[in-house]
Amino acid sequence: MLVTATVMLGMIMAIIDTSIVNVALPNMAGNLGAATDEISWVATGYILANVIIMPLNGWLTALLGRKKFYAGSLAIFTIASLLCGTAHTVIELIVWRVIQGLGGGALQPTAQAILFESYPPEKRGQAMAIFGLGAMVGPAIGPTLGGWIVDNFSWPLIFFINVPIGIVAFLMTMAFLRDPDYIRKPERGIDFIGLSAMTIGVVGLQYVLERGQHDDWFDSPSILTLTIVGLTALIFFIVREVRDPHPFVDLRVFKSRAFAAGNLIGVVSGFGLYGLNLILPLFFQNVLGFNAWQTGVALLPGAIATAISMPIAGRVTALVDARISIAFGLGLFAVGSWLMGGLDQTAGFWDIFWPRVYQGFALGFLFVPLTTATLGGIPNSKMANATGLYTLLRQLGGSLGIAILEVLIERRQDSVQQSLAAGVTMSNPAVQNFMQSATDKSHALLQLAQQVEINAATLAYDYAFRFCGILFALSILTVFLLNKGKAAGGPAAAAVVD
Repeated sequence: MLVTATVMLGMIMAIIDTSIVNVALPNMAGNLGAATDEISWVATGYILANVIIMPLNGWLTALLGRKKFYAGSLAIFTIASLLCGTAHTVIELIVWRVIQGLGGGALQPTAQAILFESYPPEKRGQAMAIFGLGAMVGPAIGPTLGGWIVDNFSWPLIFFINVPIGIVAFLMTMAFLRDPDYIRKPERGIDFIGLSAMTIGVVGLQYVLERGQHDDWFDSPSILTLTIVGLTALIFFIVREVRDPHPFVDLRVFKSRAFAAGNLIGVVSGFGLYGLNLILPLFFQNVLGFNAWQTGVALLPGAIATAISMPIAGRVTALVDARISIAFGLGLFAVGSWLMGGLDQTAGFWDIFWPRVYQGFALGFLFVPLTTATLGGIPNSKMANATGLYTLLRQLGGSLGIAILEVLIERRQDSVQQSLAAGVTMSNPAVQNFMQSATDKSHALLQLAQQVEINAATLAYDYAFRFCGILFALSILTVFLLNKGKAAGGPAAAAVVD
């Protein structure tokens, strides 16, 4: 339990930091005198640094030892948090956020590996339920906590609160974590060619997904170039690592059918988790007119439902076929997303409440058995490598989800707005009556334009919500790619990729 508490402290810190900053960006921009494009790099830089370090998790764990690697990551994250809070320019803030991301990117997959290895096979579902409380609830709590801090204090506190937590987690790591016997030093030094190819490929792809919509996708020469270069680098990296007898990122774990299938479903779950976590606050603020605090409160029922479902799912995982639990989670999330697609601009907290509860409760039954089934066939000696890849792919799935949903919303809104505007003419009796009853014609025209815009935005968001619902419903078919049986895993399963 001391080990569990130690790794959860660091992991929750890192996960919350991926979303807590988003609600504070306007305040940061105003305080630092930065443009919108500049301040967005505070969030983007952190994510790019995360994806660099995640696939290196196994190699760095073997090189440094688990204790030193986790403690070092905590130290980097904590010191960078302090420096972020003291930044006086946007450039300083972005630099420290990138360094913070290098530390934070290692905390989640390392914590997952430690928890998975520390519990016996029959209790791994419970271990992943504990892990999932941070992994799933953290992104939902982030905007709520960030909104409260921004409304009542100042944005540097978002970073300063990490410092005491980080110090405690560091001291606990030094006291309670041990290096397991099966971790061995890498067979050779770092492959700089492979590392360079991986970094260019992963960062290039992540950048394209993060900035593609902003830069008008492939109409932008930089996005087109990065897409070609990134894909080429990734293909080169994959071929090189597969052929290398001592790869620093071991892709052979994908020989496990459960691991490969689980990652496919993980990309979809990342799509829903990260994609909806982005567009829901935008919907609440842009369409429903919520402020930062109200937005956080509206998201909270989903986080609470996830916290309730995690321990339940942890116990169910040991009793039933994992595929049943995963299918239930995907189906319930689809229902919640579909109901979200029925909201309009008059919706209030209680209209949002039950769809969010369905989505939140579903995540427990999706995440716990999926993680346990995916990693159950991986031997402990390869767990750090596997969790790094698993976390990376879920992150990329989330970035893909954000990119796709942004495109869907913008293009749907433009299309709907044109259709609605075409009907706002004096030949329309409703428009005619509205204009005749108005005392200020120019103000009335402005009201009509605003109403068309808000209606178009509502329909666009509803379209995106229902798109997510259909995607999750269809992804139930991928569950059959997983092996039949309970998700606990064990020695026999581990032998699959030994």
